[in-house]
Amino acid sequence: MNRSTGYLLVLVAISAYLSWQLVTPFLGFVLAAILIAFVLTPLQRRLERVLPAGIAAFSLVILATVGGVIPFVLVALVVAEDAADLVRDVDPDDLAVADLEAWIEAELGLEVDVTAAVVDSAEQIGTILIEQTTAWFSVLTHTLIGLGLSLFVLYYLLKEGETLMAWLRERTPLPEDVQDDLYGELDEVMWAVLAGHVLIAIVEGVIAGLGLFATGIPNPAFWTFVMVILSLVPLIGAFLVWGPAVAYLVVTGEPILAVGLAVYSAIVVGIADDYLRPVVVDRYAELSPAIIILGVLGGIYAFGIMGLFFGPVVLGALLATVDVFDEHYERLADTEQT
Repeated sequence: MNRSTGYLLVLVAISAYLSWQLVTPFLGFVLAAILIAFVLTPLQRRLERVLPAGIAAFSLVILATVGGVIPFVLVALVVAEDAADLVRDVDPDDLAVADLEAWIEAELGLEVDVTAAVVDSAEQIGTILIEQTTAWFSVLTHTLIGLGLSLFVLYYLLKEGETLMAWLRERTPLPEDVQDDLYGELDEVMWAVLAGHVLIAIVEGVIAGLGLFATGIPNPAFWTFVMVILSLVPLIGAFLVWGPAVAYLVVTGEPILAVGLAVYSAIVVGIADDYLRPVVVDRYAELSPAIIILGVLGGIYAFGIMGLFFGPVVLGALLATVDVFDEHYERLADTEQT
């Protein structure tokens, strides 16, 4: 390596580091834009047959905004209302506060006023929230800026996505057929995660939620939302909600409804997971549940909420890259020697 090459590499490294520092504060929003662009790109290509690329991209940005934000706001309002009802419906007498205080005094010899302690804690929390008004405003401002950035990034990814991919392919030091295999594998991994992981989680959560609605479980919308989130983690899933819901029906004197909910959830939700997931996933790429679990949990720590989607993608991309490397290694090694 001569001095000129070394100098250019140092410039590239410094520029990459500074660019990363610019992207990091809005990484979650950028990842969201990439994810939505990936989903909408096939539709963008179809629209470009009849519309200019810019108009097609702008139309899809509007569609993504209306189709994503409005349902999200409506669901958030319903979930918030159910959560508020859940808190409001709590009766202190049902919590056996007096029995708890008596047990503490008998076992530990301490006189504790649990209700007063809770009230004091609530007042302290309220004071802290008021004091953190500036911080909340900062978070709101950051979120609004991030959402605006996501829309801009989404627009240009849709409009100039093919140009970006062509630029990447030109600067990737791999033969065309190897690049085709690599990008094909990555495409399959992305669709496997989106269709076989996210879509199935939504379907399972909604199906299980219908059982809660039918059996009269309080605040079913809130618990349906919780089950959708839990269903993103294989082997855990919606059982953490519908299982206690069955116990709740038994305790409240509804054994028939409890049996019905248990049978419905075990059979119908189980069928959705056992049959629908393999059909969808096998169409693209088969990912082990271990990869999904590790990707989801690790992804949340690494990327925040977007880690639910990109965590499994990163691990799946690693496996896909290793497969392509193993398949073409000998030919590439021979080419390098010649």
